[in-house]
Amino acid sequence: MSPTFKKLDPLLHSELRLAIMSLLEETEEADFVYIKKVTGATSGNLSVQIDKLAEAGYIQIEKGFSGKKPRTVCRITPEGKAAFERYFDALKSYFRQA
Repeated sequence: MSPTFKKLDPLLHSELRLAIMSLLEETEEADFVYIKKVTGATSGNLSVQIDKLAEAGYIQIEKGFSGKKPRTVCRITPEGKAAFERYFDALKSYFRQA
């Protein structure tokens, strides 16, 4: 019997986007500074990847201020949670038990 591999979501099949989604799936929300610290990403790259996830409806971005400093908070959406679960389920199809 030949193996059946489920299709991996190309949007989540990026190391940084997957890290962002994994973090938000666990915490539900996090600010830009925290995500940058945890992932080790540059500000520019993180900003681009967050925008891609937001455009797909996987996360919601809220921009505001904390005192006089700008603050960006990211939250995972129900669509993002579902996509993350599908991705994880599809990924499991690539691992076979002996």
